[in-house]
Amino acid sequence: MGESQEKELIKRLQKQIMEDLDFGEELNDEQLKDLIGKYLLEKEENAHISLLQRKQLGKEIFDSLRKLDVLQDLIEDDEITEIMVNGPEAIFVEKKGALYKVNLKFESGEKLLQVIHQIVSGCNRTVNESSPIVDARLKNGARVNVVLYPIALNGPILTIRRFPDVPITMEKLKEVGAVSEEAVEFLKKAVRAKYNIIISGGTGSGKTTFLNALSQYIPKDERIITIEDSAELQILGIDNLIRMETRNINLEGGKGITIRDLIKSSLRMRPDRIIVGEVRGEEAFDMVGSAMNCGHDGSMSSAHANSAADMLSRLENMILMGAPLPISVIRRQIASGVDIIVHLGRLRDKSRKVLEISEIRGIENEEILLNALFRFQETSENKSKNIEGKLKKVGELIHKYKMETAGIITPY
Repeated sequence: MGESQEKELIKRLQKQIMEDLDFGEELNDEQLKDLIGKYLLEKEENAHISLLQRKQLGKEIFDSLRKLDVLQDLIEDDEITEIMVNGPEAIFVEKKGALYKVNLKFESGEKLLQVIHQIVSGCNRTVNESSPIVDARLKNGARVNVVLYPIALNGPILTIRRFPDVPITMEKLKEVGAVSEEAVEFLKKAVRAKYNIIISGGTGSGKTTFLNALSQYIPKDERIITIEDSAELQILGIDNLIRMETRNINLEGGKGITIRDLIKSSLRMRPDRIIVGEVRGEEAFDMVGSAMNCGHDGSMSSAHANSAADMLSRLENMILMGAPLPISVIRRQIASGVDIIVHLGRLRDKSRKVLEISEIRGIENEEILLNALFRFQETSENKSKNIEGKLKKVGELIHKYKMETAGIITPY
């Protein structure tokens, strides 16, 4: 069967099945699969279809009706970490750190829009021309970003960031060389001693993955609140866990709920720690000024930055968005609220590594000072172009008060 014949058959069967669904009671997934199989098996014009073709066609029809159409196989591929849809005819994936264009496309822009609305409605969000940008998530926790016309000029843009079904642990990160044993031991103690930690890095550097892994060291008897735009964190082993997610303004007049709203609310919920998946704007004022500086030690968050030093500038700018305070006041808030910055990056061989761990020493001449504790040092590049090196200890921890208060003996 040629590709055009296959597409025509799929369209025809979809139409027939949808007509049945319109006039009958709604089917569950298994009933729908049975109905698709019946059409493929009983119609005389389909008699020439082989068993293998019938199975593949059945899956394609089911995916188009109940799943994510041509994207479903990509979503189910564990090696794919990112799916980028640039309009109905251009689909790219990231696999093992490299980008590829795949030989798949939606039958029309309308079909792509249908899939997008299916995704966003699944987490009670809406997207349309008057509100053309939205963040959402799939049932498996994958992060979704949508941009529609008139913002996106070359068709609906859909970006899906997949996360492993089983969260990556710090042990796994050590195995792949993303972080050293010595650095992990230090971070484990820092988390238990309730140091406030910011994870910084560029897009795709692994901030969410590292934040997840770091959370495994939180004592299991604490009350933790996580706050995110789209719920992605997979914190395990904490019984007293509250997960909160922002909400956009909806067509029914529902009020939008921001990260700032959720941080303010969380302060009245008696948390031991507050974890904000990512700060991008004015909510940094509440995270640093309220959560980290008001008795919720051990709080964590992540943010985009090019280095640990750049993270300080980014925090200053984001806090300014939320409160027009003098820069000297903002810097004192950062210096008293944030203890440790862990900076991640992607090297030229596409590997993700911890590049630097620094503590904030304090303020001198109105400038925030950093004390580098660990720094990645490249040693060589092998024949396969893979970078070799190690995250090495380069400095001593100055502020040991929290370690000592927690009864942790440390050489740092």
